[in-house]
Amino acid sequence: MKYKIAGVLSACTMMTFGAGTAWADYNLRILHTNDVHDRVESVTKYNNSCAAEDDAAGKCFGGYARLATAIRDAKAQGGNVLAVDGGDQFQGSLYYSTYKGELTAKLMQMAGYDAMTIGNHEFDDGPDVLEAFIKASKMPVLSANVHPTASSSLDGEIIPETTIELGGEKIGLIGITTEETPDISSPGDQVEITNSEMALRYSVARLRLAGVNKIIVLSHSGSYKDFELAKTVSGIDVIVGGHDHQLFSNNNEKAAYPYPVVETAPDGKPVLIVQAYAYSRYLGELDVTFDDDGVATAWSGEPIPLDASIKPAQDVLDVIALASGKVDAVRNIKVGTFTAPADGSRETCRHMECSMGSLIADAMLWKAGNGYQVAIQNGGGVRASIDEGTVNMGDVMTVLPFQNALATFKLSGKDIVASLEHGVSKLDEDKGQFPQVAGLKFDLDTSKPVGSRVSNVMVADGDSDGYDPIEPNKLYGVVSNDFMRNGGDGYVLFRDNATDVYDFGPNLEQAVADYISMNSPMRPTTGDRINLK
Repeated sequence: MKYKIAGVLSACTMMTFGAGTAWADYNLRILHTNDVHDRVESVTKYNNSCAAEDDAAGKCFGGYARLATAIRDAKAQGGNVLAVDGGDQFQGSLYYSTYKGELTAKLMQMAGYDAMTIGNHEFDDGPDVLEAFIKASKMPVLSANVHPTASSSLDGEIIPETTIELGGEKIGLIGITTEETPDISSPGDQVEITNSEMALRYSVARLRLAGVNKIIVLSHSGSYKDFELAKTVSGIDVIVGGHDHQLFSNNNEKAAYPYPVVETAPDGKPVLIVQAYAYSRYLGELDVTFDDDGVATAWSGEPIPLDASIKPAQDVLDVIALASGKVDAVRNIKVGTFTAPADGSRETCRHMECSMGSLIADAMLWKAGNGYQVAIQNGGGVRASIDEGTVNMGDVMTVLPFQNALATFKLSGKDIVASLEHGVSKLDEDKGQFPQVAGLKFDLDTSKPVGSRVSNVMVADGDSDGYDPIEPNKLYGVVSNDFMRNGGDGYVLFRDNATDVYDFGPNLEQAVADYISMNSPMRPTTGDRINLK
């Protein structure tokens, strides 16, 4: 059965291209994850750490011990099995904050991964942390469009492509990293992120010259970019994606796309594109049959939900237990209580006002104190929800794992409005720049052209519950985070036009924890700050 989703030709369970009868079909099973974000332990439905009693009751998902079981079981079945990752293993839990990739390298080896690509979050703590991770890893860490200079600590550590031999056949693997990385992470000025399409063309050519005719791209670029690359670069057979946290599935009604999405390359060959959501919730499993020319002739598969039916691997649990002591010392500190869940989901916070985003912005404005009227937090910096009940420091740090400092500055009303327009300019691409705000409200009309979607911007008057229209030439006190203040997520006006700039701290997660503590018990809500038209 064929059908269209979002303009992309897709296949349901299995589909065959008439490529003629192959002399010797080759079957390959590709296991894949993406955007695990250091969810070392199992997670709740809100993607933060699951309590032991809830895990025992079968209410939790994922975690490295379940990933290890699923990968090991699939490899134990025999055949040609490859386990790969589409990037962003780093950043998202206290385990990363504590161990900076050291534990991740060990767990990936224990689980049985064969290769991964570099995601933008692998650069969050700069090149040195990534270098240490690569040196500790027993698998190739790939990216064809990441180019360190000769003076970088990463020089010579990253390879663009590699081959792995399975069942007497060479499988080519290429990595690519989102070109947005300099804007949304911290690769530094000694690492260049180049055009991914051109980098792919060079890597494919090198592999083809070496006689490799089955090529898999590990792409941390987003599904929208993967669809484009599949149609413009010949020689690719499979793209294992990541970055935009999309679930491809034929069975799950919440899926963004079917599994796999099938595009046609310029050379007429099918290209299979897959992704498996995020946070270790699923293990993608794609079975592909190739003919002797390396053309995919048949395929089937579906992400495996890593739910309570998957028994966690005990040796991995033991390693995690040994590592948990340092983490527990921080995350078990009680912060306060919620009487309702705080929605920090990607699906909400990158598209509209969300209750977690509003709470964070409120905390920023409160912590900044007198002289500041407006708070703006990027929705992509909100990484999880928190359920009602007790809120611990670990919950807050799962929501805000980046350890950003509060930053204050002065900005004109005109530049604030322009920054809001930037924030809502790429809603259809699920970008992290969407603004969560406090101290102001505005109308948002997504049917209008980019640059004219924001109207009726009002700033709280500070003396009452009223709002006044924003004044274009007036300077307002703004509080944000130091990532945005430096132009992150494209907020270049914060970087270029702000005055009286000060990264005064404290860290954002501590400000939010203090705010929750002061107001507990609290009920997180939205406040009609962003009115959708």
